[in-house]
Amino acid sequence: MDTLAVFDLVCSPIQTHNNSIWRYMNMKAFDLTGRVAIVTGGNGGIGLGMARGLAAAGATVAIAGRNMDKTNKAVEELTTAGGKALALEVDVTSAASVEAMVAEAVSLAGRLDILVNNAGMNNRKRPEELSDEEWNEVMETNLTSMFRCSKAVYPEMKKVGGGKILNNGSMKSLFADALTPVYAASKGGVVQLTKSLAAAWAADNIQVNAFLPGWVDTDLTRKAREQIPTLNENVLRRTAQGRWGDIDDFQGIAVFLASQASNFITGTAIPVDGGYSSVG
Repeated sequence: MDTLAVFDLVCSPIQTHNNSIWRYMNMKAFDLTGRVAIVTGGNGGIGLGMARGLAAAGATVAIAGRNMDKTNKAVEELTTAGGKALALEVDVTSAASVEAMVAEAVSLAGRLDILVNNAGMNNRKRPEELSDEEWNEVMETNLTSMFRCSKAVYPEMKKVGGGKILNNGSMKSLFADALTPVYAASKGGVVQLTKSLAAAWAADNIQVNAFLPGWVDTDLTRKAREQIPTLNENVLRRTAQGRWGDIDDFQGIAVFLASQASNFITGTAIPVDGGYSSVG
């Protein structure tokens, strides 16, 4: 008997004291078998964690990035674990490259159901130190690319009757500091873009949501810890769960927002931060 059959047997509807029957959520609502996902920047960090979750739930995952050596290693990891994955090369700051990415994914996998807009960057400088070029680079990578990728997948999602778009925001969407003005501005924009796309495409059965990572142990945050000696202590003190996040903490939110379990959720921004944003 497979896992879903066992779940169906054990989790039968429960009759409460007033004889009403609560309907339980079948695990099949989280099944992504037959679905195809693109994860930009999915070859490392949070993107790889989300790709692992999507692949484990049955999706074919197209990992898209600039570094093909790194992307191929990520694809090898997923396929070795029994998942379905393919590698795509993309520069999300180029419209032509994004269009080619989507076309290749559809050509290789036959359809497109899920987009995880994860590619991003940071520039830790005070506002008076930022050049126009540095500002534009971060905004182009973190915000404009999400609009570009979402627009590119829209017709493909319409063809299959709907889709899911997941945008990587940040706790910096909620609050910032002196060293992250452009990053915070870009991530605040991600939340508003998410809401706008959700409103525009709801009639097409496309749900668009953002997830807001807190402090997660990645290459980028390790550099931040090198720059700020007190960062580790401050993060642990404020994070309710008392630890840094791990990239695999994002498997669950990826599967939930990419599956039919979240069909009535759109235009939201969900913190995934161990309680960091809940503590004053």
